[in-house]
Amino acid sequence: MTKRLYIETVGCQMNVLDSEMVVANLRQHGYEVVQSTEDADVLLYNSCSVRQMAEEKIYSAVGEVKRIKEAHPDRVVGIMGCMAQKDQAKIFDRAPHVDLVIGPGQLHQIPDLIQQVRAGSGPQVMVSLGRKEGTQEDIRRSHETFDPLRDPSMRPTPFQAYLRIQIGCDKFCTYCVVPMTRGPEQGRRPSEILLEAQTLADQGCKEITLLGQTVNSYKYSEDGTTTRLADLLRSLHEIDGIERLKFVTNYPKDMTEDLLRTVHELPKCSPYLHVPAQSGSDEILKRMKRGYTIADYRAMMERIHKFLPEASVSSDFIVGFCGETEEQFQMTMDLVREYRYKNSFIFQYSVREGTKANERLEDDIPLEVKKRRNNDLLNLQNEVCLEDNQRFVGETVQVLVEGPSKKSIKNGDDGPVVQMTGRTHCDRIVVFDGNRRQAGQMMDIVVREALCHTLIGTVHTKHLGPQVFQLA
Repeated sequence: MTKRLYIETVGCQMNVLDSEMVVANLRQHGYEVVQSTEDADVLLYNSCSVRQMAEEKIYSAVGEVKRIKEAHPDRVVGIMGCMAQKDQAKIFDRAPHVDLVIGPGQLHQIPDLIQQVRAGSGPQVMVSLGRKEGTQEDIRRSHETFDPLRDPSMRPTPFQAYLRIQIGCDKFCTYCVVPMTRGPEQGRRPSEILLEAQTLADQGCKEITLLGQTVNSYKYSEDGTTTRLADLLRSLHEIDGIERLKFVTNYPKDMTEDLLRTVHELPKCSPYLHVPAQSGSDEILKRMKRGYTIADYRAMMERIHKFLPEASVSSDFIVGFCGETEEQFQMTMDLVREYRYKNSFIFQYSVREGTKANERLEDDIPLEVKKRRNNDLLNLQNEVCLEDNQRFVGETVQVLVEGPSKKSIKNGDDGPVVQMTGRTHCDRIVVFDGNRRQAGQMMDIVVREALCHTLIGTVHTKHLGPQVFQLA
């Protein structure tokens, strides 16, 4: 008999990929995915611990299905992912109707754990070892994942896929829980990555995004040979069917000339780099234990502009970190003005249990100040985006068409002409009037209008004259 699974995912691309693998695994055990909690036999929530808001979202969602669990005790409710690894048995205190708590390194055990719950063994907790709970080898093994299991139906689109090349992190930024929830940094074996990429290509994927907590620090040593990200990109570039390669998230000091030269030389590599700065103040960066100065960051940006002068760069920023003065915040504003990022992900500092910032630093910035700084930085970034996007008006850009736009889906458009959306090589969003058959194609779009986060265009036709591509 077919069993029914409901799964909800919060957080980063890593979590999206983890959910895909969990679904693939459970399909092998007779499950189908359903879209309603009411219809599910098993309800799984893939959690994030980077910010308090993400955790509260999971607790809220789990709280909403408490009545379902009370009415149907045989249904299984589970929380998996980073919050599960961080809080472990504490989750049962806040949500006692939860049956499963599973860390990111134990996702392959979910089918067996479900069976144990149904067999009457009670709530199950399965998590990785802490950073001081065993030998380095034991700790690393306890955080391993099971990447080869894939499910195309769970991807952003049938033509795009995430591919993990690295798990864990050893940077230990004072605000971040990832080194504790994802474990030590370790790269996957290159041969496994290439085999998985070939499988994705065979399934029709045209764009692959390589994932790692600090993806550009990837390395794997075997038989006296060390493979780094640049080497991996050259091998992946040879796979037929793959047309675009991206990689996120990058660490500033590991953005080497060799890697940038490789991206420049390989046409499939997107000239789009996500490199978080987090702050424009050396003092705040030191307090965050980021491991670089603004001078280091500027040197990295010079390297990027040297090898990839048309590259688009995006960033992350945390506002209201412990002790941040108004002057230090203005340094962050100045950094955005200087480098004019394609976009930035901006967050108000959120205290995370288990981090050094929580243990040693005072969260002394009032919430209203955090909100104001968040809005000021967001408004500045939006101004930059809008101004810089104007240069694409009248230009022709090449877009990988992803499918109907969010607006078209929301409106329920079902006619022969719908608003379609796609992305340029530099990761800019483009919408245009088209049809669903165009999904998955590379198309030439003439930009007619530029908004803050979106380019609006029309399909290029021959009567418009010769194509002059703008590397967007």
